[in-house]
Amino acid sequence: MAATFQSPDFYRLDDLLTEEQKMTRDTVRGWVQDKVVPVIASHYQACTFPRDLVPEMAQLGLLGPTLPEAYGCAGMDQVAAGLVMQELERGDSAMRSFASVQGSLVMYPIFTYGSEAQKDHWLPRLARGEAIGCFGLTEPDAGSDPGSMKTRAERRGDAWVLNGTKMWITNGTMADVAVVWARTPEGFGGFLVEKGTPGFSAPEMKGKLSLRASVTSELIFEDCPVPEANRLPAARGLKAPLSCLNQARYGIAWGVVGAAAACYDEALRYARERIMFEGPIARFQLVQDKLVWMLNEITKAQLLVWKLGKMKDEGTLRHAQVSLAKMNCVWMARECARLARDIEGANGILDEYCAMRHMQNLESVYTYEGTHDVHKLVVGADITGYEAFRTVTAPVDR
Repeated sequence: MAATFQSPDFYRLDDLLTEEQKMTRDTVRGWVQDKVVPVIASHYQACTFPRDLVPEMAQLGLLGPTLPEAYGCAGMDQVAAGLVMQELERGDSAMRSFASVQGSLVMYPIFTYGSEAQKDHWLPRLARGEAIGCFGLTEPDAGSDPGSMKTRAERRGDAWVLNGTKMWITNGTMADVAVVWARTPEGFGGFLVEKGTPGFSAPEMKGKLSLRASVTSELIFEDCPVPEANRLPAARGLKAPLSCLNQARYGIAWGVVGAAAACYDEALRYARERIMFEGPIARFQLVQDKLVWMLNEITKAQLLVWKLGKMKDEGTLRHAQVSLAKMNCVWMARECARLARDIEGANGILDEYCAMRHMQNLESVYTYEGTHDVHKLVVGADITGYEAFRTVTAPVDR
């Protein structure tokens, strides 16, 4: 629907935002409305990513938005960055996924665990959108349990040689650099593998029924040589990649609120305009029940992610709190999309409406970056002190 988006703000949550945060949100909202909304359905149908929009995303400071200006980034606070993800996902999960991977899973590990030479070389290029990155952790048999990864890096002279396969990698086929995690003799390490490296290929995965406007790939390493200079020197153990995922999950929690808001706004407009039995369907009790449920859950999620952002800015945020937000917000958004499609009836399956596209996307978001059930167990371990997903249940060192 072509109508201008109206964000639900039942509790006047705008009062919690600074003028700069609101300006950032409104700028991205306008850009999404003008540039993403008109084209995203056709990209979704064609299974293509609107790569021509990447330079504009870079100009708006949406790539690595919280990283320092010294590297060409915007230096935003965490709430402002969350609002960016919210507005991008209002357009489509593919847009937020691209920005999340570029910023949280590629630029963040280079900034946090990389050498000064790696930072100087890659961060400005990634911030300008001149280079695209991807993050290689998940494998065909190692998703929720990254410790079981089979990809290995062996030291041979002045280089490391990688062998293994990664799967479900956003941006992989079009990436200029992959942040790849592999098992080493010392444990686990991170490596920057550049496009064109011998033994490295990134075939695109086909046949998706979800996230169709996002590029999803395999990463294949066959005796792939990586120089020592491309190893992330400060990345030691699984805590490094898991810290990157925590950054991305924060953005997901915000992003899906945007998807839910888009579905709610569309369903509310439809209910007011759709005439049935000589009046708008918005007057029906069952329709109002659905709309109120959506507004109720969106309002709670808005408060949750705002508080999450404040804690992140203060440095008090814990990973289990991010798990709770990711778990709750994605579930909420998926249900909002389902209810919106229901209100729209048969028309809801047409690509001129956004609800079913969001619903299909959110099926993937519900699973990636930690499944819904795994995040439940992360929170469960935090509150009880016991990790239910371990073979031997023992108290958690908190």
